[in-house]
Amino acid sequence: MSAADGIAAALLLARGRAEGLALLPSTMEGAASSFRAALVCLPAFLALRLLAWSDGAAPPAGIAVALVAEVLGFAISWAGFALASLAVATQAGRAPAWPRFIAAWNWTNLVQYLLLVALAVPPLLGLPQGVSTVLGLAALGYALWLEWFVTRSALALPGATAAMVVALDLAIGLVASGFTTRIAGG
Repeated sequence: MSAADGIAAALLLARGRAEGLALLPSTMEGAASSFRAALVCLPAFLALRLLAWSDGAAPPAGIAVALVAEVLGFAISWAGFALASLAVATQAGRAPAWPRFIAAWNWTNLVQYLLLVALAVPPLLGLPQGVSTVLGLAALGYALWLEWFVTRSALALPGATAAMVVALDLAIGLVASGFTTRIAGG
């Protein structure tokens, strides 16, 4: 699977077009190759962390220790959700659909990170805090919808079950973030 196919699929899915799934692999090998998306997303993730610390809220343990902790948390939450979602898909009788689902999940994370980076810039240019907050909440809502849409479409799950998978992803991310914060001295 090429990165171009993954990005093209993500852009279709980001617009609510389930036909983007057809561009993604349905094999475990294809799913494994889709984890390149994490490497593509890592610079955006690090940029967001550095921007968060740019207002003088540097982590007590220092930037270097915090960056190492953040990268570890990023990897743990990314891999943790992949493994947890495989267990959920297996339990739901949808294991054969999991490779395409995880490829879609991996690549649509790129859309989410690019949106977050784009929304991090306007406040730096003087956009009022209230407007930034509203835009941030809208972006969060969109990201949750996108993950729900991908989960429901790729795994052919009912909407409520797909929402529980999204909640599982959020829970894994929050746990990893908690550990990261403790390591960074926060």
